[in-house]
Amino acid sequence: MLDGPVLETERLLLRLPEERDLDGFIGLMSDEVAARHIGGVMDAPLVWRQLCTILGHWSVRGYGFFSVEDKASGDWIGRVGPWAPHGWPQPEVGWSITRAHWGKGYGPEAAAATMDFAFEALGWESVVHMIAAENVNSQALARKLGSVDLGWDAELPGLGVTVDVWGQSKADWAHNRERFKR
Repeated sequence: MLDGPVLETERLLLRLPEERDLDGFIGLMSDEVAARHIGGVMDAPLVWRQLCTILGHWSVRGYGFFSVEDKASGDWIGRVGPWAPHGWPQPEVGWSITRAHWGKGYGPEAAAATMDFAFEALGWESVVHMIAAENVNSQALARKLGSVDLGWDAELPGLGVTVDVWGQSKADWAHNRERFKR
């Protein structure tokens, strides 16, 4: 098992993914609506490979998606964090929350904590979010963070998907961060 940082917010624990999270990952990736913009529905063996890819990203890059856990219930809520696969146009902070937890503010809360991590621990000068043009939920989350559509698009290698690039600078985040509790 890999060792890594643990981030904590008022309601959430963000930690490295573990094998015990597989059922949560499978639930996320078997939900057609929740998985629509993150690769589509996958069967369990492919989800297993995806989980291993995320752990490999942690091993190779020293950062990656966190598993997001509800501190009160221990429920696995989703995956959120910094991500930069080979060939990606720029490192990003991305998010995927299980549909059962949509509308509770977990996405912005977890994304804000990982934005802090990207700027403070990783030393990034800017953060982007790769968002499909039709993904209005992720666009709304990006706006809550203070990110804006940067006016350019990118093709995500290996996925054959073109996305809009949203983001903000470290200086912008210092201003926008005030709306979120740690």
